[in-house]
Amino acid sequence: MESSFTAMAAAAATTFTVLVFLRAAWHKVADFGTFSGYVADYRLLPEALVELAAKALAVVEFLAVALLVYPATVRAGAVLSVALLALYGLAMAVNIARGRTRIECGCGGAAQRLSQALLLRNALLAAIALLPAVFGGSPLGLAEAAVAVTAGLVAWFVYNVIEQLLANDGHMRLSL
Repeated sequence: MESSFTAMAAAAATTFTVLVFLRAAWHKVADFGTFSGYVADYRLLPEALVELAAKALAVVEFLAVALLVYPATVRAGAVLSVALLALYGLAMAVNIARGRTRIECGCGGAAQRLSQALLLRNALLAAIALLPAVFGGSPLGLAEAAVAVTAGLVAWFVYNVIEQLLANDGHMRLSL
């Protein structure tokens, strides 16, 4: 029972992580000019490398999604997802330490400026993405897979509601 539960939790985390990165990657390519501006706003790269880095980030996010959807590569996709989240967290932490918090995170979804809450969010997302890296790839029955995918979808919807609430709170504080 325990291994079935961990396999289902890993599959739910995989579904959730796929949706998070699919939305983030789509956000980057759908409005690449704006995303490139976000990358430039972080001031971590020379201007000449900003567009290349923005393209690379979008490609690597799509790669993470592709790796996550195949059982044989789910662990590699999870590790790549954790590495991306750590990279993004580091970029945010550097700018927060510099006092540069009026930067849009560029994460996709609701617009949010850099904050400690975003660092915590990224740490939580990395912890969730780590589940398939440790427990992923185990075969599930049809009913177990359906429950796991449903759990991942529900988690993603809850995540989106929380993200919107955090964005709204940030906008409310700015207007007061």
